[in-house]
Amino acid sequence: MAVPKKKTSKSRKNMRRAHDFLTPPAASICPQCKAPKLPHRACTSCGTYKGKEVIKTEEL
Repeated sequence: MAVPKKKTSKSRKNMRRAHDFLTPPAASICPQCKAPKLPHRACTSCGTYKGKEVIKTEEL
């Protein structure tokens, strides 16, 4: 079994982990109201998905 000969320093460990950061969720634009929304989900502002109203929303 392989065993490291020297301790990995904090600097080297953190440099290796530099690409492990979280990416923000991708946002698409609602074709009805042009508000940002998550892909493959109903729009939270107008309640539509693929051109059909799936969530009842109150008009202001």
